[in-house]
Amino acid sequence: MAVSMMSSASVAARITAPVQSSSLMSSFTPTRKVNGGRASNAGRIKCMKLVLLATKQVLLFSSWQNKFKKVAHMVWPPIGNIKFETLSYLPPLTKEQLSKEVDYLIRKGWVPCLEFETEKPFIYREHASSPGYYDGRYWTMWKLPMFGCTDSSQVLKEVDECVKEYKNAFVRIIGFDNVRQVQCISFIAHKPASY
Repeated sequence: MAVSMMSSASVAARITAPVQSSSLMSSFTPTRKVNGGRASNAGRIKCMKLVLLATKQVLLFSSWQNKFKKVAHMVWPPIGNIKFETLSYLPPLTKEQLSKEVDYLIRKGWVPCLEFETEKPFIYREHASSPGYYDGRYWTMWKLPMFGCTDSSQVLKEVDECVKEYKNAFVRIIGFDNVRQVQCISFIAHKPASY
């Protein structure tokens, strides 16, 4: 849509700008018709310009792609690097970032709730091998859900109290939709120093 709104002069400038210095263009000198009309080989020149522009864009893309391949081929170390919920692939969130996340879930009308786990904070199978059953999905709730909470500082204060009480616990914040009766968001707010 943005391309259709550009003037034809700016489009022509973009097409011809990278081609002006090209040595290939010297072999296509435009010839004019006697009656002052368009050049007889204007179609070939326009096609050549578009091909050169496309080639330049492909070269730029391939250099970006080569840089990306070097990063994309890195292997994520699985040992001692357990991932959890929504934001677990990011570095640990600062207090300010946690506050913004909690403000978001409050704005959405979700009820903040805290849970903690001290032994096995990740999903595992121990008691059953049936499909869909996993141990470690449910953590212990810290106090009651914070119905009526309007400020993220209240939630962060509860996170600090939970960490003070259980120093080696993982603490997560959950956003619960009390209308649909579902958990909408869940993310780790605190990891113990051993992780």
